[in-house]
Amino acid sequence: MKTIPYSLFTDFDINLFKAGKHFRLYEKLGAHLAEVDGQKGTYFAVWAPSAKAVSVVGDFNYWTEGEHDLNVRWDGSGVWEGFIPGIDKGSKYKYKIHSHNSDIKTEKADPFAFYCETPPNTASVVWDLQHNWQDENWMQNRKDFNGLDKPYSVYEVHLGSWRKKIEENRSLTYVELADELVNYVKETGFTHVELMPIMEYPYEPSWGYQLVGYFAPTSRFGKPEDFMALVDAFHLAGIGVILDWVPSHFPSDEHGLGFFDGTHLYEHPDIRKGYHPDWKSLIFNYGRNEVRSFLISNAVFWLQNYHIDGLRVDAVASMLYLDYSRKEGEWEPNIFGGRENLDTISFLKELNVEVYGSFEGIQTIAEESTSFPMVSRPVFAGGLGFGMKWMMGWMNDALEYFKKEPIYRKHHQNDLTFSLNYAFSENFMLPLSHDEVVYGKQSILNKMPGDEWQKFANLRLLYGFMFTHPGTKLLFMGDEFGQSAEWNFQQSLDWHLLQYNFHNGIKNLITDLNSLYKNQPALFEKQFSGEGFEWINYSDSENSVISYIRKGNNSDENLVVVCNLTPVYRENYRIGIPSFGKLETVFNSDDLKYGGSGLEQNNLQIDEIPWDGKGYSSVLNLAGLAVLVFRIK
Repeated sequence: MKTIPYSLFTDFDINLFKAGKHFRLYEKLGAHLAEVDGQKGTYFAVWAPSAKAVSVVGDFNYWTEGEHDLNVRWDGSGVWEGFIPGIDKGSKYKYKIHSHNSDIKTEKADPFAFYCETPPNTASVVWDLQHNWQDENWMQNRKDFNGLDKPYSVYEVHLGSWRKKIEENRSLTYVELADELVNYVKETGFTHVELMPIMEYPYEPSWGYQLVGYFAPTSRFGKPEDFMALVDAFHLAGIGVILDWVPSHFPSDEHGLGFFDGTHLYEHPDIRKGYHPDWKSLIFNYGRNEVRSFLISNAVFWLQNYHIDGLRVDAVASMLYLDYSRKEGEWEPNIFGGRENLDTISFLKELNVEVYGSFEGIQTIAEESTSFPMVSRPVFAGGLGFGMKWMMGWMNDALEYFKKEPIYRKHHQNDLTFSLNYAFSENFMLPLSHDEVVYGKQSILNKMPGDEWQKFANLRLLYGFMFTHPGTKLLFMGDEFGQSAEWNFQQSLDWHLLQYNFHNGIKNLITDLNSLYKNQPALFEKQFSGEGFEWINYSDSENSVISYIRKGNNSDENLVVVCNLTPVYRENYRIGIPSFGKLETVFNSDDLKYGGSGLEQNNLQIDEIPWDGKGYSSVLNLAGLAVLVFRIK
């Protein structure tokens, strides 16, 4: 059957698309099952403005060019479209594009395909998005779990290597993960899971950061509806789902977006703006209206069709600066002579305005490592509009500090306390992500100094400090039980370690820290505000002890935190307390169940002795390398 003229586009759609304001493009472009004049088949539409002919090739026409030509629209939009009868769900296809540019021919996967063949195969698959969602309760109340004044503890996962079926040498499927991963995240008490990119990607070692199928969950682990079922299962367990989203760059694979219609269609034509030297990949042309529509539509697509609760936007710093990773002469200043990429800035603002305006209770989180101002401030106030931003400074400083032998820490206390100087300039998330446990950086556990006992005590101390420090939290998989080896994307995590007390102790600790974070309003109600934090003493570097107060809306719920950052037992250590009563221990990282020495402190007397600038004080015995959290009662 030949192609029948047919369109899903209205004039209004086209005008929006050309203006860069069409944010539901996936409803129009791509492959859509349809019925025309009583015949069932598939409508295809693709954007290829420099083409002189486009045909659909696939397993239904022996991949033959010219059998099923698409028609170009008359309106100058560059959209080619048509309905082909008899093509059903599951058919494999690509677009054969004959370009006006030097007669170049390209064969491309569909940028809007909902499903792709499993790599190394590269065809798109005609599909629809059917799933009977069960998460109505979650979606209606999501803002109560996903707000900025709520506990937000994220478990970052690479689905392919979280746990493998060793005997079958394969990763778990979406369906298996809906059981095993969901139960595990619930058991350990995280509020959210963040999935490293699950959009279809050809190259395994890219961990998913080199995307080709922006609208298709990878077929490595199952079908689109299986992935929907996984999100549904998380929601039914009361866990939010964040996707890692990569609008910063894309690979130059032959079937991908690069040089799509024989021209630089999606990527910026100027190599200084269109090629990423670090990742050997291409960069979107953020100034091109149709490309903006593509990217914002993609963000909307996951929120709309897969009920996703948040997007962690990858490599924002590389997008914001024209000179990112470039030497003198390899970049061109903007019209004002600055190094900021003005197209990107307006794109990110538009993205955030659209997704926050359309979806109640979602969050966008920027991986942004520079001092670019107001990343997590609203667009109306002059910010980029993200909900949160990764606090890379805290992560670098904290890890540098903890790597040091305790004997030297007194000279570096400022590394640990410095983050509080800027902690409230953005809505910060504290990340210990996958980037910290690869490429020779060692696991978080093996960054810690000392013998085995000290390594684990240091790790417990780091996590205790992290969970009581202002900001939301993110831990990479394996960190929650003290994985010893670096992360290897080809292997499962070392689950056998949980049979050992120290490793199981770390898992117990993280579970309890998550519970502490969720149940103590002082740790989340004002986590992005200076009102939520007060130092007791940050200057006792001689003893390497820091102490502070975390505050919520109700002063009766305030918490006192004390960190002893060396293995030295501190007897009769006095700290200032703001009010009279007794100190009740709510968390102690030195507890036996975590692998600690079991030094207990409870119901400590508060004396009417002024100390540390506070009206009262109390005397504590501090175990080495431990965090204590108290409530005043």
